[in-house]
Order: sequence, then structure tokens, then C-alpha cells
Amino acid sequence: MPKKIMLLGSGELGKEFVIAAKRLGQFVIAVDSYHDAPAQQVADEREVIDMLDAEALDAIVAKHRPEIIVPEIEAIRTERFYDYEQQGIQVVPSARAANFTMNRRAIRDLAAKELGLRTAAYRYAASFEELQLAIEAIGLPCVVKPLMSSSGKGQSVVRNSADIGQAWDYSQSGKRGDSTEVIVEAFVSFHTEITLLTVTQHNGPTLFCPPIGHRQERGDYQESWQPCRIDEKYLRQAEEMADKVTSSLGGAGIWGVEFFLADDGLYFSELSPRPHDTGMVTLAGTQNLTEFELHARTILGLPIPEIQLLRAGASAVILTDREGDNPRFTGLKEALTDPDTDIRIFGKPTTRPYRRMGVALVSGKPDADLASLKQQAISNAARVTVVCDER
Repeated sequence: MPKKIMLLGSGELGKEFVIAAKRLGQFVIAVDSYHDAPAQQVADEREVIDMLDAEALDAIVAKHRPEIIVPEIEAIRTERFYDYEQQGIQVVPSARAANFTMNRRAIRDLAAKELGLRTAAYRYAASFEELQLAIEAIGLPCVVKPLMSSSGKGQSVVRNSADIGQAWDYSQSGKRGDSTEVIVEAFVSFHTEITLLTVTQHNGPTLFCPPIGHRQERGDYQESWQPCRIDEKYLRQAEEMADKVTSSLGGAGIWGVEFFLADDGLYFSELSPRPHDTGMVTLAGTQNLTEFELHARTILGLPIPEIQLLRAGASAVILTDREGDNPRFTGLKEALTDPDTDIRIFGKPTTRPYRRMGVALVSGKPDADLASLKQQAISNAARVTVVCDER
């Protein structure tokens, strides 16, 4: 019998997860705050609600009675997950994981204070005045992030005192939920950002994908590549840190665990208890199983005998620069002329500045030059233009 899965959040990552789940014969209800979200276009059923409304969330859970709840975003009343688990519903990876990772205070204190992982120095602030004091204690430059946000929203680098007011305003406009609180982090002068996709299983060992390197702007990923070739010593450290934090949070699923690699070593940054945007590079065939197929298998308790690196690969995002409706895409023919390339268009019905509308994928032999693959992915993404009906 197929499992009934409720997906909370139906963006591009959710769409690929639904495809992976459907290929395994499952039934999926895709939930989002707007109609025709990407995952809703491939799911069996859809619901449109405000997932920060606890009563609305309870109502659709009661209506559909799913066996598994899979969160794709942070903007959910995750405190309700504990009750759903009590009802016998499997929450992915677990109610504890979803609640801790929605709030940067909870996950950072767990990592730094309870588990002793190395992180950047940090402070919290719930007002502009507290932000000024926190920055004074941390020093400049520093990074300001809302405690609850996603995809870099509300995140900024403060380089001098003139930036503080703008950083506070941006944090409040980009936050998710009701909390005004922000985290202020010392700026780590890193040379590499890494995502270590980590797979935890109910009945099986924790597995790790080959590390993924990535570059961000505005707190959001722009390119990613796999494998990220780092010293074996740092890879083992990253695996140990990822194992500690995911074991503490519990449950089964894939996690995107992020690290900074600086001249003075490795720092834990953040983690997401779900497929990670930088992991879209696995859609280029870099692994025997994509991150979405891994997520589906572990959720369903299916075996994952091994994760193998098959090819080197790179991804680059396709962005839009304006607000509009009815997006169309030109340049696909030009972007797909090179061998070992692919384009994934997400199917979002509206645009806004810097919204991610698709991704360009490139792959090569396992020992291929990653810089060349990255540049090819960037070039192919640039060939695709998003045209829309402007508002």
C-alpha cells in the first residue's frame, strides 16, 4: 500500500521530492500558501493555507490523515508537530528536528553549548538598541540574521556602524514568524563554504554524500559543485560534527549541514532538516541517487546500500530581475547545446527580483576540472532569460 505523505511547502525542492516519491509509488498532498506552487503541479492533491496558522494546519492534517509529514520550509507552526507525532504520524526527520532548526537560537545553542561544535562567536538581539550592543561585543565586520528566515532573507553583512540601521530594518522585513530577534555572528574569513548532505536512517548507519561546495550572494546560493575537494582531515571533522548534531535531533531523512572552511580550520554554520538547495547539483547525475531520492528512501525505510560519486558536476541558478506574472523562458536552445548539460525550470507562476526560477546543470568525469564546470554552468544559466508580464 502506498503511504500518504503531506508535503508542507511546495517549492522546487519539494517538486523534486514529489517526483522521487511518486516513482516509488507514494501518494502526496502538496501544501503551500499559493496556488500552482511547483510541487503542487506534480502531486496527487493540493491544499493552499497559511502554514503559520495552527488551526488551519490542524484542519488539513485532520482532513487528510497523512501517515508522513515532510516539511520543506521553515514558516510552519512546527510546535504542532509534537502533537502529530503523538497521533502516530511520522514527522520528517522528527518533531524535535523541525522545531530546533526553524529557530537559529535553538540550533546554534545546541551546536555550540551542548555539543561543543566550533562555531563563529555570536550574540542575540531583540531590538535595534540590543543589536548595537551585540555588534559592539562581537566586533566588525559581522553578520546579522533573523532567528527565523530562509534562503538568506533578512541576512546582511555589517561592515561599519553606518550599516547597522539598514541591517536591522532588513532583518525585520525578511524574517519569518512573529519574533523580532536576530543573531549576530562574527564574520568568519572563510575560503570555502561546504554543504555535507547527511542521511540518517531509522534502521541503518548515518551516510554522507561527497561534499558540495557553494557560493552565496544575499545569503542565497548562486552556484554549487560536487565534489568539493578538501583535505581529508577536514572532511572527517565535518562528518563527525554532522553526525553529532543530527544524532541529537533524531529521526530519519536527509540534512544539509553547512560549514565554513577557513585558514584556521572548520566551523559549523547551519543545518536544514531536508534536501538542500545547493544539493540540486545532484540532479546532474553526480551520485547514484539524488538528494531527493535519498530523502524519499530513508523516509520510507527503504535500503540505501551505498552512496557513490559517479561524476563531477556544477549548478548555477537562473534568476529573475523584476516582479511579474506568467513567466516565459528564452534561450533554452542555446543553453542546451553543450554536451552533459541540463536545465530545470521550476514552474513558479510569479516572479520577483532575485527569485530562483530554474537551475543550469553541468557534469563531467569524476576528475573533471571543477572551475571549468562551474563556469559552464554559469554561462548556460546566463543564456536563459526570464520574460514576464510586468505588474
